[in-house]
Amino acid sequence: MNTVTTKNAAAHGTSKAQLARGVRAGRYERIARGIYQPTDAEAGDLDWIEAAARRPDAIVCLMSALAHHGLTDEIPATLDVALPRGSRIPATAGAITWHLFDKSTFDIGREEIPIPGTDGLTIGLYNAERCIADAYRLRGELGYETPTAALRAWLDRGGKPAELISVATKLPRAKSPLLQALQALT
Repeated sequence: MNTVTTKNAAAHGTSKAQLARGVRAGRYERIARGIYQPTDAEAGDLDWIEAAARRPDAIVCLMSALAHHGLTDEIPATLDVALPRGSRIPATAGAITWHLFDKSTFDIGREEIPIPGTDGLTIGLYNAERCIADAYRLRGELGYETPTAALRAWLDRGGKPAELISVATKLPRAKSPLLQALQALT
């Protein structure tokens, strides 16, 4: 059975009251306010589950996405999640940092991946090229060494600079510092 929210409980053949009784009886685990998972479900990242359940349009970004792609050695303290600018940021119990990205560039580099430990629950994830471009674009926030280390790791794996420049061209403030870094590294 999938993750159950109080909003989709009826679709799963249960009710809010049955969910509450199920938690007391040990059949469900409460992940966060209004989000439940069967106790026999496979282990999964609860922050990812909560982000996807709260906002289906959420996309894992910045340090969390770089870590997922293996482009940084840093372990993010929180899950970085992007939403379209103008969206309401949901209240969450998990360690989630919400970021608002421009609506016109929001879906560039978006991939949909399944969340391990769930039955079909998915979340958006920016591809490696978008993550590197965002790291250069937001280098003041992430640190100046992070994007260069990610770029170096990506190039060592055989990344194609033309694909990266194509993505960076579509994002504000990303192309110029990225081109400078590529010239220095190649």
